[in-house]
Amino acid sequence: MEAALSTPLEDYALLSDTQTAALVSRAGSIDWLCLPRFDAQATFSALLGGEQDGHWLLDIADGVVTERRYLGDTFVLETVWRSPTGRAKVTDFMPINPAGEGEHEHTVTDLIRMVECLEGEVDVRNVLRLRFDYGASDPYVRHHNVEGIEELRAIAGPNSVHVRGPRLEHHPETGCHTAVHTLRTGDAVRWVLTWSPSHFEHPPMPDHSDALEHTRKFWREWIDRLDAEGEYLEPVRRSLLVLRALTHSATGAIVGAPTTSLPEEFGGVRNWDYRYTWLRDSAMAIEVLVENDFKERAVEWRDWLLRAIAGDADRLRIMYGLGGERHLPEFELGHLAGYEDSTPVRIGNGAAEQYQSEVVGEVMVALKRLRDSGVEDGEFSWELQKAILDFQEAQFDVKDQGIWEMRGEPHHFTQGRAMMWAAFDRGVQAVEQHGLDGPVEHWRDLRERLREEILTRGFNEELNSFTQAYDNTEVDASLLMLAQIGFVDYDDPRMLGTVERIERELLDDAGFLYRYRAGSGSDGLPGEEYPFLMCSFWLVEQYAHSGRLEDAREMMDRILSVRTDLGLLSEEYSSRHQRLVGNFPQTFSHLALVRAAYAIKHPKESQY
Repeated sequence: MEAALSTPLEDYALLSDTQTAALVSRAGSIDWLCLPRFDAQATFSALLGGEQDGHWLLDIADGVVTERRYLGDTFVLETVWRSPTGRAKVTDFMPINPAGEGEHEHTVTDLIRMVECLEGEVDVRNVLRLRFDYGASDPYVRHHNVEGIEELRAIAGPNSVHVRGPRLEHHPETGCHTAVHTLRTGDAVRWVLTWSPSHFEHPPMPDHSDALEHTRKFWREWIDRLDAEGEYLEPVRRSLLVLRALTHSATGAIVGAPTTSLPEEFGGVRNWDYRYTWLRDSAMAIEVLVENDFKERAVEWRDWLLRAIAGDADRLRIMYGLGGERHLPEFELGHLAGYEDSTPVRIGNGAAEQYQSEVVGEVMVALKRLRDSGVEDGEFSWELQKAILDFQEAQFDVKDQGIWEMRGEPHHFTQGRAMMWAAFDRGVQAVEQHGLDGPVEHWRDLRERLREEILTRGFNEELNSFTQAYDNTEVDASLLMLAQIGFVDYDDPRMLGTVERIERELLDDAGFLYRYRAGSGSDGLPGEEYPFLMCSFWLVEQYAHSGRLEDAREMMDRILSVRTDLGLLSEEYSSRHQRLVGNFPQTFSHLALVRAAYAIKHPKESQY
């Protein structure tokens, strides 16, 4: 087994067509691409293994990258190379809705790579290694000439990939298709990779002459609806674009990240598949989208939720597949070496089977925000909310695995109990403020029972702090959410005492915040993890709303300083390695960035 690639995450750019995503390195190698959906089997898996597991390198011989950028507010990547003999520009993008009409609509996915020689003469090197099933399957490959266009077609099982452009020659000893093309000033060349179901002999061949402009227009028009200003406008715009890029257009589902098994600890076992839709992540994203006037995306997610849960509110899941799939069995890919030799590489997520008490609260908080923005509940929507409150009541005394999906023994986690309080509270508000029907007196009673319980069992008087769980005295960054949901005020002495402990016990030497202190085995896993960027943003929010605005700005700037040159964030940041860590880019991190920026801009404004 070949050693894993160790390309830093900072070197990767995200490409997206809102159906799936690719990661392309600064060196010009596409090392991760799942086709045709975010959660489909990967065709390029070098990110988690080696080049033999699939990648597509396009670079300039003897060249160096002098500039890399997205073209404005888009996911069109432009990379400028300089070699001893000339200069060239590579443009990589995934066209939005590239499919043709009729039976092929929404069944193909395209990725376009274009090279233009800007001056002098350059040699364009192309190395394509197609592998299906996460690098485990060699496709059957043959060359065609379709309507006068060279085409390489690779087939394995249900998957078919077509590469159209100047011919690439096959090398049986390596399994690669390669070519070198010499370009002179003004010359340009283009390759289009298209996925389609293998039973399509020839997928549509649309005219891509306007694909670049159409794609740029899509991204620009979407983000230009943002009516905002302020000191953090640029990172907010990019973060909202990331949220859109990770939202599956056909279903409205938002993925946690487009990757799997990027480790939470280099060389460790905390490697999880994030290519699914967490109710928690999505609910938080809804709040951000509503807050920034992107209501239609929030409504699409609500409609996805209704379809996913449907008649099974009494068996509510914490996560679903993009189409609402309920079962996401977890298994390991032993043939992949793992990013930075971090194994196992996992597909699926066993946490889907967990019970987490906070999930109903997250959904109810988000749907209240949508309701307060003027979007009315349909009959089905409100009936669903009543049903999941019934589900929560049925689980009232059940211990759970917590917001962090711990794989140890279940507990009554304080944050989870507070989110249960928030769920009943939002139910009460829906009746009182919007005239909806429901057993409001009963919900009030349950709400008060939870409040008394949390203040009695989840707060330690001696430590002047809320605790991670009722049966321990640990502190946890998730406790910052108690103020976010209005359980206590941001400047409540109990909250300030908790923040003091969080600062003392969970901040690393560089000022980044851990979720909790891993390493004791209490979460059911060996090893440790690095500070969690979302939690660091939560502390920014807490500072801003409790009168520590300068501290908020200082921490905000610290976190923003570790974004990539393209404005992307992963799940974690290792101060020791000075590297981004975890699945990338991460929905959680980007939505928390937007919330933190809002808190700094509106420090006196409560969001609950």
